Amino acid sequence: MPNGLKHLLAGYSQQVDAQLEQVVPEATGPAEALFGAMRYSVFNGGKRLRPALCFAAAEAIAGSNINTCKVAAALEMIHAYSLIHDDLPAMDDDDLRRGKPTCHIKFGEATAILAGDALQSLAFQQLTELSDMPSNKVVELVSMLSMYAGCGGMVTGQAIDLAATGHTLDIGQLKTMHGHKTGALIEASVLMGAITAGAATEQQLSALRDFARAIGLAFQIQDDILDVESSTEQLGKQQGSDVANGKSTYTSLLGLEQAREQATKLYQESLASLDIFAERAEPLRQLASFIVNRAY
Repeated sequence: MPNGLKHLLAGYSQQVDAQLEQVVPEATGPAEALFGAMRYSVFNGGKRLRPALCFAAAEAIAGSNINTCKVAAALEMIHAYSLIHDDLPAMDDDDLRRGKPTCHIKFGEATAILAGDALQSLAFQQLTELSDMPSNKVVELVSMLSMYAGCGGMVTGQAIDLAATGHTLDIGQLKTMHGHKTGALIEASVLMGAITAGAATEQQLSALRDFARAIGLAFQIQDDILDVESSTEQLGKQQGSDVANGKSTYTSLLGLEQAREQATKLYQESLASLDIFAERAEPLRQLASFIVNRAY
């Protein structure tokens, strides 16, 4: 990883981690196990990619601020909740996440379900605690996260994924599934970050939406490539799990070479979407490069 990108990601991670430390309860009291499971899942070494996109999008508009940080924390809590639930025996039944036992393996299935529920609720509470933001913008952010994390995005994508297990999807169906399951929260991260900057035009938001959709799909394609090429140690989760679980992937439908070509094409499209921002979008360009070149 280039030093500039490493520094960028570290800076964003430091900011969002400090915010998460403030809002995720300490593991004490009668609900100690619940709070411990929440903290275990939030602070277990994630890439913080969605918060990073949130900060970088704000900087492409006018600069990040305390509200950007709070929104980034909300997005990371939604992401953490989704992973807890995805890993459950009734879903993907995974026992390894980021190189560590999954939440339900560590704390038990019931506590893991509650930890996911609590993180989701806490994410929306965080959006009600933004500083000096017009109420209509707060409602817009709450509405956006509700849609992209729920029926209009991530949860619907997971439902499609579960229904499709053991069946072969065509490429259009696969794009629809991952546009919801993975792409929606990436799109939310970019658009919500831009809104926190307070001065985004419709043209800018449209360009950022195009960027997010291209790079969100490229993210999933790279995930599928890594599931074939990488190791369990590098990934921090079970390598080859998609094939083992009978899931359609970009590599199973297109082959490795075509999948790589598609990811590169989407990367180039994402960069073209950022032209109107000139040098202000350099952090977004660096993150796009990381997404298509990462090894984990």
